[in-house]
Amino acid sequence: MSAPVKLQEFYVDPARLSSGRWCHTRDRQIGEGDISASYSADKIAEGRIRSPFKWQNALWVSVGGISRGNYRAAQAYRIVERRFFGGTPITYNENARLSAAARGRPEGFYHGMAVKWGKLDCVLIGPASAFLPSEDKATPEQVDLFDLL
Repeated sequence: MSAPVKLQEFYVDPARLSSGRWCHTRDRQIGEGDISASYSADKIAEGRIRSPFKWQNALWVSVGGISRGNYRAAQAYRIVERRFFGGTPITYNENARLSAAARGRPEGFYHGMAVKWGKLDCVLIGPASAFLPSEDKATPEQVDLFDLL
């Protein structure tokens, strides 16, 4: 069995990772951070993503995360317009058929996946990265991909 994939880590303002709270009066989420709001794993199977967040001059979408008490972290992939992707995009269904082989790739399961952001054709680019709250930067450790799932 291969070693777990180590994610590149980025430390961000914890507010960007906040899940916020549901406001019944306004019938919407209040105080949700942009990284949490970009969560799209539930939409990718349909070939779509939510609005991405910006980090280091690139657009990203979250595909998962963990929450332990006040600690929140997210796993995310960059997105690019399809015309800037050098390979052949794959659909979620095609990738899911590859199952274990797709999950074991160094670029990650979602790498090369074709998605739409509004009317724009895009592709997810791996490998995934971990977005962690900056207050935890004092004890940096590599995060196992499987810890975020």
